Amino acid sequence: MSARRSLVWLGLTPEPERELPAAVAALRAPAAGRPSSASVDAERQRVERLVLRGTQHSWLRYLGEVTDLVVRAAAGSTSGDPRPALVAGEVVLDHHRMLIGLPGTAYARTAPQRRDLERALARLRARSGGSPFDHSGHSGHCNPRSTV
Repeated sequence: MSARRSLVWLGLTPEPERELPAAVAALRAPAAGRPSSASVDAERQRVERLVLRGTQHSWLRYLGEVTDLVVRAAAGSTSGDPRPALVAGEVVLDHHRMLIGLPGTAYARTAPQRRDLERALARLRARSGGSPFDHSGHSGHCNPRSTV
């Protein structure tokens, strides 16, 4: 391995940087209802730090934490708003599917997360009646078949 760190993972997609901070802040504090602006800002700073100073390994570790939050939300109470978990789950699943185009083992390593996210998203969609992207202006977002 060279002394320079690989930056190829940064070119996948900007959606995690845009969509995850608010969704993850809501998942981390579900009892509080809407997340505070301070918690969203803290999550945004964490993502920014990972993108600017992190490695693919640290980024995938963060997305693994997000996956765990989504899976817990899908297994939990049906009384909470499933939209933050749907947004986070779909963004991470789309990201993990794109890893197939990168060199290395990241795609294979995230196979269990893709499987868990697909199952969690199916439960969340059944609970909410669809994808959060269907009515939020993200036209053309589709839910492709399983890649696992």
